[in-house]
Amino acid sequence: MSESSEVSPKVASEAIANGAMLVDVREKSEYDDVRIPGSVLIPLGELPARLAEIPADRDVYVHCRMGARSARAVDYLRTFGRHNSYNVTGGIDAWQDAGLPVDH
Repeated sequence: MSESSEVSPKVASEAIANGAMLVDVREKSEYDDVRIPGSVLIPLGELPARLAEIPADRDVYVHCRMGARSARAVDYLRTFGRHNSYNVTGGIDAWQDAGLPVDH
C-alpha cells in the first residue's frame, strides 16, 4: 500500500466533518462496544458483497481497531475503483488517543 493511503485520525476527522464517508470494517460486536459517530459498519468479510455501498465519487476513510484490517480494506477498495479510499492509521484506538469523539 502506498503511503498516500494512510492518514492520521485528525486528518480523517476533518475530512469526515467536510462530508467524507467513514467505514468501520470491524465486527458488529466491536462496533456495538465503541464506535466513531457517523461511521458505517461494513465488516471486512462483507466488503465484497457490499461494495456498491461505497461511493466512487467521494472520499472514503476506513478504520478498524488498530489499522491492519482497514489497510486490507483500502487495498481492496482501490483495486475496485474506489481510489479516494484512505486508511485511518492506528484505527479507533488511535482515534480515541487523539481525543476524538466516540459513542459507547
